[in-house]
Amino acid sequence: MRDKEKDAIQMAIKRKDFLEKSYELFTKRNIESVSMLEIARVCGYGTTTLYRYFKAKPNLVVSVATWRWKQVLEENAKKRSDDEIKDLSGAQLFEYYLDALLDMYRNDKDLLRFNQFFNIYIQAEKIDDKVLEPYQDIIEEIENRFHLIFEKAQSDHTLKTDVSEKEMFSTTLHLMLAAITRYAVGLAYKPKDGFDAEKELLLLKDMLLKEYKA
Repeated sequence: MRDKEKDAIQMAIKRKDFLEKSYELFTKRNIESVSMLEIARVCGYGTTTLYRYFKAKPNLVVSVATWRWKQVLEENAKKRSDDEIKDLSGAQLFEYYLDALLDMYRNDKDLLRFNQFFNIYIQAEKIDDKVLEPYQDIIEEIENRFHLIFEKAQSDHTLKTDVSEKEMFSTTLHLMLAAITRYAVGLAYKPKDGFDAEKELLLLKDMLLKEYKA
């Protein structure tokens, strides 16, 4: 193997290590409290090495978010084959989309916690749109997948399509993501007798299905 190929492999390994360790630190605490120096030390390198890969902290933070959400999309794509997706109605695809968000609450609370910190960070730091481009590309991919749901519903009439696609996507994503995040990070109101988070989230899912099913 040529030295250039070896170098490329080593760089990819090192970059992934920076992303993974940063994600762990950001999730355990919050993004603002974690310095580039701390990340470099945890990974066993100096800050000069870290800055070779990410020229500033916002670039690193956006790279972490992009990398982690890309993993989620890839994992979801593996759960059903293209043939299975093709045979589902628009309403069934919509329910599958809602279930994917519920599965994040059940299995990926760390990501929901990180995502909350991420949203706070990019607002507080006023991250430049150019820096955010890789993350926006991921959001666009999610929108494109939702477009397939809406397109299918337009042909089989199993969902209401008199509302705009943008409105349906925004409403369902924001309501579901906000709810599962609040439950995941412990920000939901807790009555003295407790509550069943799973039951309440399933109710929200059913309400959205009822709202948009034709």
